[in-house]
Amino acid sequence: MAELLIGCGFSRDKHIGLPGREKWDGLVTLDANPNCKPDVVHDLDVMPYPFEDNIFDEVHAIHVLEHLGRQGDWKYFFAQWEEIWRITKPDGVFCGVTPVWNGPWAWGDPSHTRIISLESLAFLDQKAYENVGKTNMSDFRAFYKASWELTHNEVYNGDFVFVLRARK
Repeated sequence: MAELLIGCGFSRDKHIGLPGREKWDGLVTLDANPNCKPDVVHDLDVMPYPFEDNIFDEVHAIHVLEHLGRQGDWKYFFAQWEEIWRITKPDGVFCGVTPVWNGPWAWGDPSHTRIISLESLAFLDQKAYENVGKTNMSDFRAFYKASWELTHNEVYNGDFVFVLRARK
């Protein structure tokens, strides 16, 4: 098992434990700050990430995504998700926690630059593009080739918690 915790900071806690995977087993940590002693020092806004294709069973980002990119920068949004998809094994999972879109910390923290919401995750699933022309959904298929299936989402203690499965 190989797991990646991006933007680990000083924490090594596993916030989302899937059934049978409640503890880390093969954890690799990544952060831009060398003071928190990650396994890999790398700026997450710089792609590609320093990993081979299809290497991680799980990728976790706990209160990290809201600090990366800019709201409305769709090119970065899709590039980042394609990059995470690239390093995730087929049927591997991405586990994320961000502030809920309408909570006080979503924009209250001056370092937050974007919001991740249930609706924005729909654009990551190629099957969702079947709704183009039936809804107001924009069509990014010419620019975005990865695909993630949303397998879990909930709002918990002011956080948006979600799990995506890599469709490959």
